[in-house]
Amino acid sequence: MHPTTGIAAATTDLSKVYGSGETRVVALDRVSIAFRKGEFTAIMGPSGSGKSTLMHCAAGLDSFSSGSVRIGTTELGTLNDRQLTQVRRDRIGFIFQAFNLLPTLTALENITLPLTIAGRRPEREWLDRVVSTVGLSQRLGHRPGQLSGGQQQRVAVARALISRPAIIFGDEPTGNLDSRAGAEVLGFLRDSVRELGQTVVMVTHDPVAAGYADRVVFLADGRLVDEMTHPTPDRVLDRMKALDTRSRTS
Repeated sequence: MHPTTGIAAATTDLSKVYGSGETRVVALDRVSIAFRKGEFTAIMGPSGSGKSTLMHCAAGLDSFSSGSVRIGTTELGTLNDRQLTQVRRDRIGFIFQAFNLLPTLTALENITLPLTIAGRRPEREWLDRVVSTVGLSQRLGHRPGQLSGGQQQRVAVARALISRPAIIFGDEPTGNLDSRAGAEVLGFLRDSVRELGQTVVMVTHDPVAAGYADRVVFLADGRLVDEMTHPTPDRVLDRMKALDTRSRTS
């Protein structure tokens, strides 16, 4: 079997260093990780552990100091700005804590925006499937201001899914939501993995959110220190407490 078969994205010996001399900070320290196709991965770790930096580098949003990042078999470090923009547009979906919707557009227009920018028309069947997966069929004509926070984030999830990206990255996607709305959005992400075959990678500090994932990877001090499959909120919380204790005593 070819080593990259079944891998949506991967990093190898990925390092990110800010500053130099006395102000030098190592945000990522030789992190190697693979995100498998059709899997939901949560990235966790104490504050300052490098989890958001890892996601931003893996998603091509941030440069890195050494090592490599691949989306499928495409090496991001070898691309120029135009090529990198194209990979981000065509093969990567993003969901942010701030929903980043355009207030003057309807829900439907916000969902199809990435395709509009790329000059492509949505496939009707796929659009219908995405909209029904995130439960927005009755809300497509509403503008963001007429939607609840949970509904707005569901629009953002649908927007991330619409271009059938190889992988979706979520940065604390339920951070601005109450627990009920957060559970809805996480349920939709879970469904997109199970029913649409989507690959999702999510940075979160919330053990309940991590409980929706297939696996959780833990970072501390810029390094990958642990991994858990079939997570439960209680197991994740215990592991996080151990990491917090370790980071305070080190």
